[in-house]
Amino acid sequence: MAITTCVFDAYGTLFDVSAAARQAAEEPGRAALAENWQALSAHWRAKQLQYTWLRAVTGQHIDFWTVTQDGLDWAMEAVGLDDLELRERLLALYWELAPYREVPRVLAELKAAGRKTAILSNGSPDMLEGAVTSAAIGEYLDAVLSVQDVGVFKPDARVYDMVGARFGCAASEVLFVSSNGWDAACAASYGFQTAWVNRAGEPMDRLPGKPAHVLKDLTTIPALAEEL
Repeated sequence: MAITTCVFDAYGTLFDVSAAARQAAEEPGRAALAENWQALSAHWRAKQLQYTWLRAVTGQHIDFWTVTQDGLDWAMEAVGLDDLELRERLLALYWELAPYREVPRVLAELKAAGRKTAILSNGSPDMLEGAVTSAAIGEYLDAVLSVQDVGVFKPDARVYDMVGARFGCAASEVLFVSSNGWDAACAASYGFQTAWVNRAGEPMDRLPGKPAHVLKDLTTIPALAEEL
């Protein structure tokens, strides 16, 4: 069945999650962060994801913005940074994360080909609105879907159910794209056609599902959607 709908994870897939720490580290007076920004960014992202999984398993859902703050607090303590002003600056920058360079063109090509496009993200609606607006990609999206509407984080199947509910399409008509190997794998188990954007060259996750396509970036997504 032809691909009618292309759905993207947001953070790490469309938006560069390391951009906040990298940008702050380049600002004057940030010598301590400049020495540790890569470690801080890695810890921040890892804890952010871990907290979503743990909250999903324990049934203790909370909005993604709170999870993001909790992850940052852990990361700052881990690298020895105790600076409230820096904390606030990093959180502010997270609302305007830079998109990856190819994102606007890829989305525009998909729309020009007549395909529906959407974001499906753990992000809370206001966070996603801020990121989409900052990246100026709203005109290329038919929907921005947040897990907040179902009250559980990925990879719960209720999150993936949102795509069919919104677009009235079969799972086999959906090309789901994520930079998170676990997300792509679970989406494959769900029944989506999946592409894993493996920017870091990581090993395949040992999970029941396997993404059918592994890419270095988003550049070839329009061609892939045409082939499937």
